[in-house]
Amino acid sequence: MTYFKRLIDDKLLQWKDAPDRKPLLLRGARQVGKSTAVREFGRQFRYFLEINLEKQPALRQLFTEDINVKKTCEKLSAILAVPIKPGETLLFIDEIQASQNAIMSLRYFKEDFPELHVIAAGSLLEFALGEIPSFGVGRIRSMYVYPFSFDEFLAAQGLEAMVGLKSDASCCEPLPAAAHNALVEQLRSFYLVGGMPAAVAIWTRAHSYAEVSRVHNDILDTYRDDFAKYKSRLSPSLLWQVLRSAAMQVGTKFSFTRAAQDTRSSVVKDALRLLTQAGLIIPVTHSDGNGLPLGAEQNERFTKYLFFDLGVMQTMLGVNARDILLATDVDFVNKGAASEMFAGLEMVKYQDCYVKAELHYWVNTARGTNAEVDYLCARDGVVLPVKVKASTQGAMQSLWFFMRKRHLQRAVRTSLEHFGQLSRQDTDSPQTAFHVDIVPLYALSNLR
Repeated sequence: MTYFKRLIDDKLLQWKDAPDRKPLLLRGARQVGKSTAVREFGRQFRYFLEINLEKQPALRQLFTEDINVKKTCEKLSAILAVPIKPGETLLFIDEIQASQNAIMSLRYFKEDFPELHVIAAGSLLEFALGEIPSFGVGRIRSMYVYPFSFDEFLAAQGLEAMVGLKSDASCCEPLPAAAHNALVEQLRSFYLVGGMPAAVAIWTRAHSYAEVSRVHNDILDTYRDDFAKYKSRLSPSLLWQVLRSAAMQVGTKFSFTRAAQDTRSSVVKDALRLLTQAGLIIPVTHSDGNGLPLGAEQNERFTKYLFFDLGVMQTMLGVNARDILLATDVDFVNKGAASEMFAGLEMVKYQDCYVKAELHYWVNTARGTNAEVDYLCARDGVVLPVKVKASTQGAMQSLWFFMRKRHLQRAVRTSLEHFGQLSRQDTDSPQTAFHVDIVPLYALSNLR
């Protein structure tokens, strides 16, 4: 099977050669490509030993509370007939959530066998970690993995040159019109295909939206089956109802009553927490945005949620491919708040992979007002507001208001426009100018 290069490939290589290397724990939703990336990375080693604690339950007994990791490795090597040699072997423990002792053993690899390269991954791992009181703080490094970014989607189709051309473009040196139009068309496809590896693989082989949709439905069935495994009193049907409601409410403050009218808000909140832990939704929390860190001023009463993958969400909501492929630019950007979600997911995928991603937005919480800035980011030690727009139309009053209120001179507007810039003098302080960079949606990775 063809392997598509991922953003984490270079991070894994850096980890391999790091002098202060720790056992690595890959975290993220099911089927985002964690195991596949590790297997490809295993080619960097002379020996690769993979165990799966779900498929090979007998191996769990090797991970005991008083584990000696060197002896455990000797037994694994003998059982599976693969040498375990420091510097030459990559040990991969997949589905590690099946054994709490195995999870706890990761810390001892750092303490007692630090020269061995060890990676672990698992499904619904966050739930297993939540049951462990103290989990290897300082001895284990987590790496967060997400579905394909738009750049990865292009590269999977052999369009690396287009990625390079886009990455070199800027507000001062925009792309040629032909390249811009080609990227917009690729973006339309990505809105339907999304970034799940199985969907991308089907798209590169068959270029059939119908087949991609079938893959999406298979993925949704898998997640729905997982709901029964969540260690909670919440019913799987309620979890599905809340997940679907989160998809329908993308781009707006989450309404508990819209999610489940006959259910207490505290129960819906528990469902949202579980879905967030599973990586199926990502919270975007209001921040006052007076400075960094943005989380210091967040207000969880004003929270929006992103669905974990744009393509899967479109299939879940029954979006017709024609509605994306034949829409005008304005309708395309506005349809179903998909562009706001695309922008947020791109920002998540390019955050530090060693830290759980956080997203923030700003809304004027005063009664009778509706000013809102879609995202607040941290850039060069200051707050950078990002506004998703449909076109050149509109005065962007919310963005100008927020910049003036927070004394910010730079912001970003993203849409299907070409690269460009806007400037405006502060009406209250004529010597101050506000500058807004126009960055096409397809080029949001340029902000990293």
